[in-house]
Amino acid sequence: MPDFPVARPRRLRRTEALRSIVREHALDPRQFVWPLFVRPGTGVRTPVGSMPGVFQTSVDECVKDAVAAHAAGVGSVILFGIPEAKDPEGTGAWHEHGPVQDAVRAIKREVPGLVVMTDVCLCEYTSHGHCGILRPDGTVDNDATLPLLAREAVSHARAGADVIAPSDMMDGRVAAIRAALDTAGFGETPILAYAAKYASAFYGPFREAAESTPQQGDRRGYQMDPGNGAEAIREVALDLAEGADLVMVKPAGPYLDIIRRVKEMPGAAGIPVAAYQVSGEYAMLKAAAANGWLDHDRAMLESLLAIRRAGADLILTYFAVDAARALRGAR
Repeated sequence: MPDFPVARPRRLRRTEALRSIVREHALDPRQFVWPLFVRPGTGVRTPVGSMPGVFQTSVDECVKDAVAAHAAGVGSVILFGIPEAKDPEGTGAWHEHGPVQDAVRAIKREVPGLVVMTDVCLCEYTSHGHCGILRPDGTVDNDATLPLLAREAVSHARAGADVIAPSDMMDGRVAAIRAALDTAGFGETPILAYAAKYASAFYGPFREAAESTPQQGDRRGYQMDPGNGAEAIREVALDLAEGADLVMVKPAGPYLDIIRRVKEMPGAAGIPVAAYQVSGEYAMLKAAAANGWLDHDRAMLESLLAIRRAGADLILTYFAVDAARALRGAR
């Protein structure tokens, strides 16, 4: 160690003031996107058992949450819908007065400065729970699903959604949605593509919240294999070529290497990268904190900072409001 004792990195760690001025990455609540689950009714606030602090809400209650998010400094919410009834084609996904469509209109009236994203997928709306319509043999018909996703996207844009976020992982869906939005007069509406979405074991609590568990089989035929990394780069490149304005890696924590690879991939310079800290990640931290095994706020903020450090420009997280308030309290 020829530089010791002249080189002492600890000098810049001695106080919080010193640490803060040389900190390489920091969290900003404007980078957070808060997932909200909306369903029909009035005055509905149903707890999600596997996700403490997360609820299914009616539109009026969803608006209250959006107001709270905006007041905390959170930049965006993303809406997931739970319809009154489901069918094999998921027709409730594009109903003019579906829960998502009504929630978008209500939030934009009440909190116009809050960015409202909408998840575009059929899994919450189909009776079988898959992200596309099924062939007689039970497999998902990719190409027949595309017009339905496009129809859902247009209905969200018509309601006033700021960003359309397709999560289905059908091949070609970004191009189909882009063409449909442009044709319907929504050429200015950006698309956030769930570009690298893995077939992960960390989605379990979400499926309770969104009531979207497949009734048969699983989603490994269309979501990505967890062992693949180069394939994520290919998926992102395809979505960008089809017209995606932002891209996402999901899940976030177990795939920090993928976030970094996407952020640094050739041809994607300047493209915002989002990462989804999914329900299983949230539930694990909540459970550990509830048992006294982790400091809740420190673990929460450290997990988010790791995602940011990996390269994420936006973070979808169920901690959004709690993290925003914790950051504000730390200042």
